[in-house]
Amino acid sequence: MQGTIITNLLLPIALGVIMLGLGLSLAVADFTRIVRYPKAVLVGLFIQMFVLTGVCFGIAILFRLPPELAVGMMLLAASPGGATANIYSHLAHGDVALNITLTAINSALSLVALPFIVSLSLQYFMASDQYVPPPFKKIIEVGVIILGPVMVGMFLRSKFPALAQRMEKPIRIFSVLLLAGLVFAAIAQEWKTLVQYFAVVGGACLVFNLLSMGVGYGVPLAVKLPDKQAIAIAMEIGIHNGTLAIFIALNVLGNSTMSIPAAIYSLFMFVTAGVFAWWVSRRVKA
Repeated sequence: MQGTIITNLLLPIALGVIMLGLGLSLAVADFTRIVRYPKAVLVGLFIQMFVLTGVCFGIAILFRLPPELAVGMMLLAASPGGATANIYSHLAHGDVALNITLTAINSALSLVALPFIVSLSLQYFMASDQYVPPPFKKIIEVGVIILGPVMVGMFLRSKFPALAQRMEKPIRIFSVLLLAGLVFAAIAQEWKTLVQYFAVVGGACLVFNLLSMGVGYGVPLAVKLPDKQAIAIAMEIGIHNGTLAIFIALNVLGNSTMSIPAAIYSLFMFVTAGVFAWWVSRRVKA
């Protein structure tokens, strides 16, 4: 999986458009509620930082993945939630403000957690002492993509509510179609490579994806969180920042094989998240 103009430029632009649309549907009050109810944030962070890492490690062992692919899986697990989790949560009537809060906190924590987890994975699976520096630049880029357009959208909603209301639905539809087109274009470019590795790591990626979403939804419900917050956490846990994982594999670790799990996982997660969003949206009122 190689970096291209689609993955390096067009995909971040598409995510920015998505976040603008989400900003048009948010108000400051959405975030103050999160401060008053920190339980959801703590539950989401615990699952992301601890449970998910352990689950991924077990899957890598169970499926007896080759060392480079096992490290790639751990890199994916250590990556924070993707910005697209917000749009899927929005479509499923989840707590989008919680998604954005979790993404922001996870992105900051990953500056320490991601290098630590990947370094341990390199030692365990490849007997390597390669140092993985914190991806400061990429984290900042992700933060800009997530927070910048959201703030613009929220500003437009506060100052021009009628305009924001008219723009919200068309932008949401356009952004979903644009993102889907770019993802499929990126996959088509690397189709031969993905097919080559699909039989080896595809099953592990699918199991990890289903367990991520299942745990992300089931645990919050088990601790009596509202359904909207459980949906948000499930999307945050199930939709990883594949772009960040691919970037680190290619540009920090210099190993294209390690980027394969993130690419294949992305292929699964957009489908499973869509099915999950359709299912839960029938149970939760907007």
